[in-house]
Amino acid sequence: MNVVVCVKQIPDPAAPQSLEPGTHTLDRSGKLILDDSDAYGVEMALQLAEQAGGGEVTLVSMAPNGETSGLRTALAMGAAKAILVSDDALKGADALTTAKVLAAAIKRAEPDLVVAATESSDGYTGTTPVQVAELLGLPSVTFAKSVAIDGSSVKVERQTESGYDDVTSPLPAVVTVTAGVVEPRYPSFKGIMAAKSKPVETLTAADLGIATGATGQEITSVDEAEARAAGEIVVDEGDGAQRIVTFLEGLKLV
Repeated sequence: MNVVVCVKQIPDPAAPQSLEPGTHTLDRSGKLILDDSDAYGVEMALQLAEQAGGGEVTLVSMAPNGETSGLRTALAMGAAKAILVSDDALKGADALTTAKVLAAAIKRAEPDLVVAATESSDGYTGTTPVQVAELLGLPSVTFAKSVAIDGSSVKVERQTESGYDDVTSPLPAVVTVTAGVVEPRYPSFKGIMAAKSKPVETLTAADLGIATGATGQEITSVDEAEARAAGEIVVDEGDGAQRIVTFLEGLKLV
């Protein structure tokens, strides 16, 4: 069972963030870490490979400046190798351009299954994994809260607002997982040391045969969020309940 996990390396959310002048895009020039949401996908892939009795987990990522810090964390968890696409020409790429890059890199790994988070912590578009599936011509199953391999199929409990759906798809397929699908392991000291020597293949867009140019995305301006307005204090003089109902009716909530 060879599994590819799409992982994103992001600026540390706990550190002060800044935007690049002129482009208004998030400054990614410093150290990048593994997106917490992707740790669940890595763990799920590792467990599936272990349950299959063989195979390996390959990481696929796109990041600037040849950054591998986040990848090394996932390698320390147990992934075997990584493919990193790093190219200045991809700076500020939109979701579709990113999907094209990831899809081309995934093809090199020839996986039985592709796993991804439902969305990244710094983007929240939630569109990239399904775009990857479309570009690869593979079925896509989203919001998986449970994943199991059954022969040449993958069985998924797909999270919904009212419960979950049982979904079965032929392999290979692209599956996005939720945060509750598994509990990610912590990298051991042995794993951290081993990760330093695991292979990371670094490619450019040209290596993947992808033409660079307009990314389809341009941020023209960024404004501060409006300050929260002061609330209204209502003294209950016997008509408090009715005033609440009237207020909610004004908001069309009742």
